[in-house]
Amino acid sequence: MSNNPYTALETRFRRYSALSGASAILGWDQETMMPSGGAEARAEQLATLDVLQHELLSAPAVGEELAEAEAATATLTPWQQANLREMRRVHTNETVAPADLVEARSRATSACVNAWREARRQDDFSAVSDKLAKVLDLTRQYGEIKAEKLGCSLYDALIDSYEPGGTMAWIDPIFATLKTELPALMDGILAHQAAGPAPLAPEGPFPAAKQKALGEKVMAALGFDFTHGRLDESAHPFTGGIPEDIRITTRYSEEDFTRALMGVIHETGHALYESGLPQDWRGQPVGSSRGMVMHESQSLLMEMQACRAPAFYRFLAPLAAETLGADGPAVTPENLNRLGHRVSRGLIRVDADEVTYPLHVMLRYDFEKALLSGDLQVKDLPGAWRDGMKTALGVAPEDDRDGCLQDIHWYHGSFGYFPTYTLGALAAAQLFKAAKDALPELDAQIAEGDFAPLLGWLRANVHEKASSRLTDEILTEATGAELGADAFLAHLRTRYLG
Repeated sequence: MSNNPYTALETRFRRYSALSGASAILGWDQETMMPSGGAEARAEQLATLDVLQHELLSAPAVGEELAEAEAATATLTPWQQANLREMRRVHTNETVAPADLVEARSRATSACVNAWREARRQDDFSAVSDKLAKVLDLTRQYGEIKAEKLGCSLYDALIDSYEPGGTMAWIDPIFATLKTELPALMDGILAHQAAGPAPLAPEGPFPAAKQKALGEKVMAALGFDFTHGRLDESAHPFTGGIPEDIRITTRYSEEDFTRALMGVIHETGHALYESGLPQDWRGQPVGSSRGMVMHESQSLLMEMQACRAPAFYRFLAPLAAETLGADGPAVTPENLNRLGHRVSRGLIRVDADEVTYPLHVMLRYDFEKALLSGDLQVKDLPGAWRDGMKTALGVAPEDDRDGCLQDIHWYHGSFGYFPTYTLGALAAAQLFKAAKDALPELDAQIAEGDFAPLLGWLRANVHEKASSRLTDEILTEATGAELGADAFLAHLRTRYLG
């Protein structure tokens, strides 16, 4: 280990990153390829890696090196200073809890995710509720320890794990604006939509193999490098892996190819962000993605902003017809555009349109705060879900599979994650508007399937900045404003009522 404390820290964090990457690949395998009989051994492997990461950073020498390096920040470059700041943050997150709690959380979440997968398939919440209660209890223990360390609330401590510095005080005013504006906007859009022609549903079946081929063609057009990644299936679409080896998943319905395709585009946006992180800082905290708000902004910019624009459907229609063997009036650019802009009061978050999506997220935001505070018990979640959906969206699920079993997040212990989806959608609207202002030919380029100019703009203004700056700093530099709801609401009015 180097005598220079900063250099020694870079070595330690490079090893930490390698362990984290190994966990990510094992986690991807757990969701896509692993036979059910491997669950117990995989839980052991993941728990061991989690403890090794914890031990690597909790050694007394790390605290001493951080203090020595922080005392000499004037000798560091701006990127090294930012790296040191991020090292301190990661160190706090990793070492705040004792090793036995780290291991217990890892084992509990692995067991809960495996149980959730079967409970969702069987539509049986009771089969996983006890395991979810255990995950919730361990997450609460972790959050309370971290909150005491940071001097913040329990929920703010958990948000910080996904969005550094994120707080309820930051989120609540933005969500309050959306809660005020969206219901009336949704009603107006639904009335406007009802006055026009209904879109035609393309007639399937669309075999999964052909849908995968279409997805891979669109991924390539967006800029995905298949020498550094792949597309597979899982029960819940996600992006995993590391920047050099990115794993995207989706799920197919043979009746509707657009659902899987838009999921692929969403995950490709995540992948492009990871692949665009600065090469020189791979394996260091400052070279990681800024947080989940920025991450979600990159997926939603591709899925909701660029690839639901009318120009995109001029590119997609002939490609879909050729790849899927589909034809006729349902696969024209005009009809696909109407399908892509269809707003409805649906039950499933990942299938929701961009108008109603924030309502799904804000409901989960309220539920997870209530679960953590004890105001809502796990056993009461199914009923609360049905009541909440009826109030927020005017629809209620008939079963738990389409209710509180639909998302993996809580079963995975990811409390505090959900707000980043909607905050990411707002950031995406701001960033796409700035990109269009900077690239006057962007619509024509998208219609030709040429996403290189857009990707280049994102590389320069978001991806290559990694964690060198805070989320609002990156947004302000790129768009001239901190995160807010104005650009998003203006986008919805223009697209759906204009």
